[in-house]
Amino acid sequence: MRPVNLIPAEERRGDTATSRTGPLAYVVVGVLFVVLAGVAALVLTGNQISDRKAELSQLKVEAASAEARANSLSAYTSFHQVSQARTATITSLADSRFDWERVIREVSLVLPPDVWLTNLTGTATAATTVEDGATVATRASVPGPALQLVGCAPGQEGVARLVTALKEIDGVTRVGVNKSALPTNTTASASTATTQGDSECQSRDFLAKFEIVAAFDAAPVPAAASAAGAVPAAPVTTAPSTDTASSTTASTGG
Repeated sequence: MRPVNLIPAEERRGDTATSRTGPLAYVVVGVLFVVLAGVAALVLTGNQISDRKAELSQLKVEAASAEARANSLSAYTSFHQVSQARTATITSLADSRFDWERVIREVSLVLPPDVWLTNLTGTATAATTVEDGATVATRASVPGPALQLVGCAPGQEGVARLVTALKEIDGVTRVGVNKSALPTNTTASASTATTQGDSECQSRDFLAKFEIVAAFDAAPVPAAASAAGAVPAAPVTTAPSTDTASSTTASTGG
């Protein structure tokens, strides 16, 4: 016999019962969930913005405090910079100093006894000029300190010995002979010696007059050249004599 359900369809319970609410309830729940998620996101974003603003304000305060401290220490920074600049200047000046006293002393020691100097000039640069100083053309080729020697020696052999002796001076890198010549006329030389006196040493026909430059290329070149940085010329005030070597040494200060 086939069973028959006599309960009305709207009052039935179970899987076959028809839903009274339909899909509208699920739509409402979904909308509420979306709205709730949006509100939560908005609240979180607002909190993050507030935190960032507070952090920015704190950083501005710290930056202002750091700037104030830096300004208070600016005087010390300026002093340090001035100190560094002065130290660099003093170091540069110390490095560019040249020991002329030692050089002149060594010249007096190595100068052969039969050589006479009428002028000895030391300058720190080629641009430096000294009143009454020697002017040797090859000096222009030496940018740094150099000695200019003008005088007489017994023949070309005497000049060669002087060149060899000058190379023994500590710091001398090269020695150049600009001129070395014997007199062409003995009478004319004697007459010149009489008229020029202290400035002329070529009073004999065997005396060769020379112009020599001794260079110190390894020495630093001063930043600025001035006559104050040069060694004054050392002209001979007594006419040389060829009779004895002792009178020659005395006249040249050797």
